[in-house]
Formats: sequence, structure tokens, C-alpha cells
Amino acid sequence: MTLFLKMGIIRTLIETFCSTVLFGRKKVFAMSNEKKNILTYEGLRKYETELHELKVVKRQEVAQKIKEAREQGDLSENAEYDAAKDEQRDIEARIEELEKILKNAEVVIEDEVDLDKINIGCKVTILDLEYSEELEYKIVGSTEADSLKGKISNESPVGKALIGCKVGDTVDVETPAGIFSYKVLEIQRSN
Repeated sequence: MTLFLKMGIIRTLIETFCSTVLFGRKKVFAMSNEKKNILTYEGLRKYETELHELKVVKRQEVAQKIKEAREQGDLSENAEYDAAKDEQRDIEARIEELEKILKNAEVVIEDEVDLDKINIGCKVTILDLEYSEELEYKIVGSTEADSLKGKISNESPVGKALIGCKVGDTVDVETPAGIFSYKVLEIQRSN
């Protein structure tokens, strides 16, 4: 393959993943349609803390494990070395994932959330009309959703249906398990 052909392929790949915009003399590359990650301030702090921990502490720990495994000699049959390299790969992948999340983060300031209607950053109490059971959820972006902790995504069927509702509103939610009806009882700040 000639050098020009190789460069043409590379250029095509770059243009596929990036859109080039010319501003004066500068070329600015913008990633095409990156999804914004909606985070609460709590979620932002959690991800920043995890990223810092991985970069500062975990990287050094795994580097030490690799160093110790190398000192044992033959790397071809060294299980400790292989495990440490796997751990290093996992750490680097998580660092890359967190950096991407934070790069595209849009933070919801919960103290400024309008409590007249449900929005991201609110804590809501709803009544399941079929089972007469009160449920409490915090509405968050999809990145920090965790149903076991009562955090539901604004993109989930329930979250999507509740966004924009006011106290007293009744909403029908279509889920894979069927249609559920909920009544909004309370909207409050999640702090």
C-alpha cells in the first residue's frame, strides 16, 4: 500500500468519527452528537472522587504489583503478572469511561430546581394506585440511575412519565410489565 493510500484511509476514518469545522485559520474537531450526561452535584462529586482514586491510588498500587511480578522472573507463566496487567487494563478502561462522562457532564443544580413540577434533581413521593403503596424516588440522569438506591433515570418509563407532573397529577406509565398508574403526592429537594 502506498503512503498516500494509507493516509487517505486514515483521513476517511477521522472524518467518519469527527466533523471538521473551519474557524478562520484554525481547524476545530467536534465529536459528532455526543450525548450529554445529566448529573446531580452529588453524582458529579462521586465520579470525580472515583476518578481521582483510580488515577492517584489504584494506578500506583497496580504498578507496584506489576513491578513485584516482574521481579519474580519469567513473565510467560506468571499468573500474578497476568492478573496485575488485567487489573491495570480494567482501571484504565474505567478512567477513560469516567473522563468521557465528566467531559460531557451537564450538572443540575438541585437548589435551583423548580418544585412546582417534577424535574431532574427532585425527590418525589408517588402513590401506586393499583397496590396503594407509596414510593419515593429521586429523578436523576441515566448515568447515575440506581434503582436499588431509589434513583431512577429521567429516561426510564416511570421517570419519563413523571417529568413535568405536578402534585395531584395522575400518570399512566407503560412498562414491559404492563400499564401502571401513579399519583404524585409530594415533590421536594433531594438534599
